[in-house]
Amino acid sequence: MKQGHLILSLGFILLLQSTLNGWAAEEVPLSYHYPLSADECGSMYVWDVSMAMCMPLPMADMPMKMVMLRGNGFGTYISGAGPRGRDAFAGPNMVMLDLGTTLGDRHYLNLDIMGTLEKWTFPDQGYPLLLQVGESNGNGIPFIDAQHPHSSPIMGLTVSDTIKLETGREKDHLKIFFAPRGESTDGPIAFMHRPTGIANPDAPLGHHVGQDVGHISSTVIGASLNLNHTRFEVSTFNGQEPEPTQIDLPVDVPNSYSLRLIEDFSSTITGMVSAAYVKDPEHDDPSIPFVTRYSASLYTRHTLKQWHLYNAFIFGLITQYAHAASLASFGEEFWLHNSKEMRIFGRLEVIQRTPHELEIAASDPNSGRWVVATTVGYTHAITQIDEGEIGIGASVTKDFLPTDYQGTYGGNPWTGKLFLQFSGMKMSHY
Repeated sequence: MKQGHLILSLGFILLLQSTLNGWAAEEVPLSYHYPLSADECGSMYVWDVSMAMCMPLPMADMPMKMVMLRGNGFGTYISGAGPRGRDAFAGPNMVMLDLGTTLGDRHYLNLDIMGTLEKWTFPDQGYPLLLQVGESNGNGIPFIDAQHPHSSPIMGLTVSDTIKLETGREKDHLKIFFAPRGESTDGPIAFMHRPTGIANPDAPLGHHVGQDVGHISSTVIGASLNLNHTRFEVSTFNGQEPEPTQIDLPVDVPNSYSLRLIEDFSSTITGMVSAAYVKDPEHDDPSIPFVTRYSASLYTRHTLKQWHLYNAFIFGLITQYAHAASLASFGEEFWLHNSKEMRIFGRLEVIQRTPHELEIAASDPNSGRWVVATTVGYTHAITQIDEGEIGIGASVTKDFLPTDYQGTYGGNPWTGKLFLQFSGMKMSHY
């Protein structure tokens, strides 16, 4: 592990913190750094599911320009038990920059840039995460028991036009967008955007199993139609997943498609379902001509005095992936925080992994076995400045494995983490 990885990560997020603190502009009032649900959007804003953000809606005779900077990063020390556990420093991080302006009374044009330095702030073997799989490093070696870095430095680049509809309802709108690298309209809210995921430095194990792998897709063209409390979303995109260790921004022919339906059942309950056909997803395995991905998720929010509880339940299913007929994943996440400094988070995952994926010698290597991972963590805010926060935290994960996996992992292993978290947002309009 290069110690410079951690130094670079901390330097990046300290620079972001400094930028947030020093930004002089007309501020938009926000709760706990940034809005966390649709009911927190004011009359001039609408909820954008792909970014889990309030975005401006054009209003007659009210021109607006908006600049928004948002970031979340960790400096993490991981210690894993068992033969496959590793001790390492790593720095998961992301930053978003949004620039937008109204055009007339009905159009809002927006440029969204998502960046990360994970290529340089992750160890060469990836972020240690037992039972995680997906993608390969620069030498063509699969990431196993490790989370791959996200495409660096550009994790996303999306241009969109939000068009206000004259239906008689205040917030009906159509959004059309193009992204050389962006989110296909399938899966749940991406883990780094949803409230239940922002406190946890780990990516979900279900990331590639029908859940939020589509948040980094190539050459996405899509549309989202919001009518009252219902959103219909569709997109076409190139199915080949980006190579996480390459610095590139390829644009290719769209050959895949996805559909998503989102329903706000109330101001505190939102559900979504999605399906996607993905052609030629794997760079190094042409024997997989396509996969299909399905997901369903439910998000709830509760408030009791100064405490706020966010919960997400996520189901994912993928077919023809990793030479298995199908693999399924279930995830349950929560995040509990008060208006001061206490943050408690947890994640329960039940997911199918094949012996082939984990490079375990076993009979029927392409048949999924159920594995379970439970995580609980706590973050304490040590300083809050303007719209930013620095916190110190810890988490512990316990894995429960089938008998034919326990020999490889030394039973049911534990993993512990200590981390600093740097997060915040600044939004200004003119």
